[in-house]
Amino acid sequence: MNNSIQYEKIEKNAKLRKNTVNVFTYIMLTIWAIAVLFPFYWMILTSLKSYSAYSSETVPQFFVTSPAFENYTEAFTSVPLGQYFLNTLIFTLATTAIMLCIVIPAAFAFARMNFKGKNIVFTLILSLMMIPNELVIITNFTTVTNLNMRNTLAGLILPSVMSVFYVYLLKENFSQIPDELYYAAKVDGTSDWKYMWKVMIPICKPTIITITILKVIECWNSYVWPRLITDEQAYYLVSNGIQEIRENGFGRDNIPRMMAAVVVISVPLIVLFVIFRKKIMEGVARGGTKG
Repeated sequence: MNNSIQYEKIEKNAKLRKNTVNVFTYIMLTIWAIAVLFPFYWMILTSLKSYSAYSSETVPQFFVTSPAFENYTEAFTSVPLGQYFLNTLIFTLATTAIMLCIVIPAAFAFARMNFKGKNIVFTLILSLMMIPNELVIITNFTTVTNLNMRNTLAGLILPSVMSVFYVYLLKENFSQIPDELYYAAKVDGTSDWKYMWKVMIPICKPTIITITILKVIECWNSYVWPRLITDEQAYYLVSNGIQEIRENGFGRDNIPRMMAAVVVISVPLIVLFVIFRKKIMEGVARGGTKG
């Protein structure tokens, strides 16, 4: 009888500890979610404020009683934002496609093929990740300028088509495929190129989708390089358009209209992430798991 009572007490204490941990976990997750989502809320809120209301605020207002939806139409009419969208789409798709054509064969070579100095070459490539991005931008700017490629799509695209991190991520994923499949394919007379396309790419599809989406997001949000390499409106991307909208009409602080443009620009990325979020998580998990 005493053992039964004691067991019930232990079970109740265990449930109490578990419930306490769960409550604490949910509280921390709620705080984290608010911290992450609040900037998006503030962006949408600001985009719905009129310029006069925003400028007259001495204390930030967390609600809008009279939404200024005209900010969204003015974002497209004050500057050729539609053309910037098209330029950004071309830049993003071209850069991502060329990047995949480089990264996939490179990862396959380092993961499956044997050649002299492979480990040394791969180590040297990985060491490029240690170079500060500022130095790379300076070098790329000098090179593109010397080649007379400023204000061209090639000048925008070519410096962004390689990613050491994506090569490493995909190489680790390729390395998880058993060697027996490769040797069996070679016995059947399958070429390395065909093996890569017919076996490795389908198996590692989640990781490839992940790096594709991450590259799309990186290109779509690109700001420093497009601002640096283009000064002709015909080659502006949406990042240039945001700054132009901010400066248009009311000096340098038309923040509501700029935020409206940011909301519109962010929608495609949000939709893309919502659709492929499971593939992204699966691809990252596969890329970081050995065995």
